[in-house]
Amino acid sequence: MDELLTGRAAAERRRSQALESIAVAPTAGNERLDHITGVAQQLFGVAMAAVTLLDADRQWFKSRRGIDVEWLPREVSFCDAAVEGEDALVVADLTADPRFRDNPLVTGEERIRFYAGHPIRIPGGPPLGTLCLIDRRHHEFGETERELLKELALAVEQELTQSDEMQRAAEVQRSLMPPGPPVAQGWEFASMCVPSRAVGGDFTDWYHHESGDLVLTFADVMGKGVGAGIVAATVRAAMRTAGRTRGPAEAVIAAAASLDEDLQQTGALVTLMHSRLDTRTGEFTRVDAGHGLHMTLRADGRVERQPSNGLPLGVVPGDTWTETRTVLEPGDMSLAFSDGLLDLFDGTLAALDEIWRMAQAAGSPRAMMAAVRELAGDRPLPDDLTVTSLRRLP
Repeated sequence: MDELLTGRAAAERRRSQALESIAVAPTAGNERLDHITGVAQQLFGVAMAAVTLLDADRQWFKSRRGIDVEWLPREVSFCDAAVEGEDALVVADLTADPRFRDNPLVTGEERIRFYAGHPIRIPGGPPLGTLCLIDRRHHEFGETERELLKELALAVEQELTQSDEMQRAAEVQRSLMPPGPPVAQGWEFASMCVPSRAVGGDFTDWYHHESGDLVLTFADVMGKGVGAGIVAATVRAAMRTAGRTRGPAEAVIAAAASLDEDLQQTGALVTLMHSRLDTRTGEFTRVDAGHGLHMTLRADGRVERQPSNGLPLGVVPGDTWTETRTVLEPGDMSLAFSDGLLDLFDGTLAALDEIWRMAQAAGSPRAMMAAVRELAGDRPLPDDLTVTSLRRLP
């Protein structure tokens, strides 16, 4: 008995560690898992279908069809027995099985009569839970049905693994972002970068030039998701290498030359703003490669649109760009953003007037970020949303 308890405790510990390793929240929704449970419910003609995950005390319904609760205690869980085997556990009549006939879900108001559950696991790991079918009537369940349930369980495993990989990719991408806004006496900086999916194609970056000036880079890779994220990481690395010792135009030209072959092969286009700020004088030297979403709000209330002065990276191999210079006086605020901010309005350039009024009402970079977050709310974003702002204090 002691050996049995020790073995079960070790199995539970491995299961807990596996759940932690994939960082999948038991209660967070998943559209693709919901699709699988919907297919299972219809395919097998059952009242209920679910993807379950087991922790030390509970059975969580990661995706559920026909089930109203988010979790059940482990002691009444049919899935608790299903994860002990390698193949599906099928009980055609729960009232006739001594393991389950006294279960309150069988004897009580729910009157559950049928259960089939296939274990789900990550590669090399213990079972995390099941894809299960539940009904209030008996079902015949032969080898064909077992094979179909197994195939759907494999699809669940693939989705959980992919979700884990996306989560890790998102963590890597976040780690590449500067840990916080730059700090310079007499200046306020703030930025935000929210991908529409786990991984995005926008990025904002800053570091110091060898002269001591502050270098700011803002880029938007065409597309969304992992592909755009990989290109964004490559562009960031190229710009960091080129920007630490060169002026803005030279840095963009050098980085673009190193990226030309990759961008041509992938068909990627990158709009980019790369600038250098002398925090002592307020001189702001900028290159805009096809981006154009930048404005300066002067302390006297005027707004100056800063148009693009070149094509995006990836359009013309060997292209060149020129610099523009302006001076940010005390009280002036600069604002750059991706087209994801336009999408929070009507998605067109007509929204620029609304953004200008929002920035004026905010009055500071930090307040502007708060206003954008409030506008975005909890809704799904159609595109990556990135905003960067800096202000020379009065």
